[in-house]
Amino acid sequence: MTFTKNKKERVILVGCQFNGNEASFEQSMKELDGLVRSVDGDIVASLTQNRDKVEPSTYLGAGKVAELALLAEEVEADLIVFNDELTTGQVRNVNRETGVTVVDRTQLILDIFAKRANSREGKLQVELAQLSYLLPRLAGQGLALSRQGGGIGSKGPGETQLETDRRHIKRRMTDIERQLKTVVEHRKRYRERRQQNNIIQVALVGYTNAGKSTLLNRLTEADILEQDMLFATLDPTTRQFRLPSGLGVVLSDTVGFIRDLPTSLIAAFRSTLEELAEADLILHVVDSSHQEYEQHQHTVQELINELKVDHIPQLIIYNKEEKRTGAFYPDHSYPSVEMSAYKPEDITLLTEQIERELIKQMLEYQVQVEPSDGKLLSTIKTNTIVKNLEWDEDKNSYSVSGYVMADSPLVSVLRAEEPEQE
Repeated sequence: MTFTKNKKERVILVGCQFNGNEASFEQSMKELDGLVRSVDGDIVASLTQNRDKVEPSTYLGAGKVAELALLAEEVEADLIVFNDELTTGQVRNVNRETGVTVVDRTQLILDIFAKRANSREGKLQVELAQLSYLLPRLAGQGLALSRQGGGIGSKGPGETQLETDRRHIKRRMTDIERQLKTVVEHRKRYRERRQQNNIIQVALVGYTNAGKSTLLNRLTEADILEQDMLFATLDPTTRQFRLPSGLGVVLSDTVGFIRDLPTSLIAAFRSTLEELAEADLILHVVDSSHQEYEQHQHTVQELINELKVDHIPQLIIYNKEEKRTGAFYPDHSYPSVEMSAYKPEDITLLTEQIERELIKQMLEYQVQVEPSDGKLLSTIKTNTIVKNLEWDEDKNSYSVSGYVMADSPLVSVLRAEEPEQE
């Protein structure tokens, strides 16, 4: 089956509501709708079913599969997308009953990642995730994975054809892992250099489309794609910016999270997510205008816990304040700010709050600097949070006070002491 470049695929969305997931089911289907539209799918119908448990052979019940087949014929569907991860047998059986290509939620997300990754590392990570997903599904895939067109679900991993045998796929996976190991080592050395130079690191995390790229652009003047769609940007970005005091910090963006993010993707992007482990502060961005903002925040928090970086201090950024319509209740488990990334005054307030959160981890210092020691004075300005700097006529030197990270080599120079307890 082939498609012209400009023709949108006609898509049917399918989901099952099970006992206990009523609250999140509707939002999950809306999210699936957004995922399909983000790759230019034309959603022509939606089919749902209430069930106690999954039907092992076809996911849906037999009667619902027959209904799906009639619906697919009636709307001339090109593709059926399920809001869950299916087994090989389920994909094959539904495809056989409907005669239409079947894609599950995981494959759809992998496909989006494949289309959006631009860097060499990003492409390799996505390809590895696709191959990990594909390998156990090779047997009996048939028509469902034999598409050679350019539609949704057909964005294959690199040059690898979906019908390639297991041995070739395993060989390719080994080759990708070898290439990624080199990239990981390079990233590790880069992180070590940052630590040696005592550079403070701040990491952005958040649910997909929460506004991380917009914030990164506003804080650092980086030229990152900003678009109101799921997974608009995938490739990790690191930029420098200065806090109001003049202290330079490094800000790292990470891939957006989503509920039921495929395990293979978390594993593939683990080297990128390792940036979180080195962070001094995590900025957790939440789209506070979204109906499910609490669930989104919970999903990201679970992944932070899974990555074992929950010990790192967090600042919750409730973004998109200008779009909020209903009641809003912030989570008081962490320090937070409510703001809009498009308001310059809010960006200023955010940088001030970031500074206050970092000060909580720092030691207070007070030091006299000789006028001839310009290099030390410059280092203090760019590597500490300076709260006061003035010329001391009596001592004929600069009197400087502020805060410095406890593990900084400057501590001994500045004769730092613990800040007074409140």
